[in-house]
Amino acid sequence: MSLVELIAQADERGLAVSGLACLDRCVPLLGGDDEVLRPLWAGLAEDAAAADWAQRLERTRGELDAAAGAEDEAVALAHRMLAAAPARRSAAGLREWADACSLAALRIHRLLDGTAAAADDDGTDLDDARRGGRTEGVSPLLAAELRRQITVLELLSAHGPAGLRGALEVSTEGRRVLRAAVSRRSRRGG
Repeated sequence: MSLVELIAQADERGLAVSGLACLDRCVPLLGGDDEVLRPLWAGLAEDAAAADWAQRLERTRGELDAAAGAEDEAVALAHRMLAAAPARRSAAGLREWADACSLAALRIHRLLDGTAAAADDDGTDLDDARRGGRTEGVSPLLAAELRRQITVLELLSAHGPAGLRGALEVSTEGRRVLRAAVSRRSRRGG
């Protein structure tokens, strides 16, 4: 099943986890430590009340706001993901956020790949990859991110709340990969 189909079929928790996992993998761009999103993950694991999600989200935004005006496109995309997170956990709002986070995370990975094509991307081939699930012709960094997004949604679809731990593990590994890509880009640029 394609990423677009998985997002369309996901329940409220799956959508929240999908968006949060994309954001979590991009934390290195936001200047946060590996634990900054842990309260949001915990709230989803505990099936905390919607008001609790909103409070945890606001605290997280406060911790990660420092670089919100960054001019770097990848950093700006990551901040938009955080800013767009819905305070109200409704399926409609979360579906829109999960879809936007999916595309933003793929664009970030494409930008960090460092190829000329990354800078010129209009999103068309990313949409095609999301709809078809095909990774031929895309960079290894981008292909791995697409697979991670699909895996997170499949884990939640197949295992419900029990899939949350696996989704977090997939996200943690993706964060390590992105952190290494950011480091490589920093060394190339300076």
